[in-house]
Amino acid sequence: MDLIVNLIVYLVILGLIWWLVTLLPLPAPIGTIVRVLFVILLIMVVLSVFGIIPGGYLPRLNL
Repeated sequence: MDLIVNLIVYLVILGLIWWLVTLLPLPAPIGTIVRVLFVILLIMVVLSVFGIIPGGYLPRLNL
């Protein structure tokens, strides 16, 4: 259960950061690079939460 809560919290935080970044007036090439980096970060977070890749860089969230 703690695993699911951590995943939900990380996804909400990434969603808020994504929303704030979309509000910035970025040029098209930079916006594309930022989107690709966010997708890579999202995939890494999901894989590390489920233990597929080591996720020592992610802090444990205890609510």
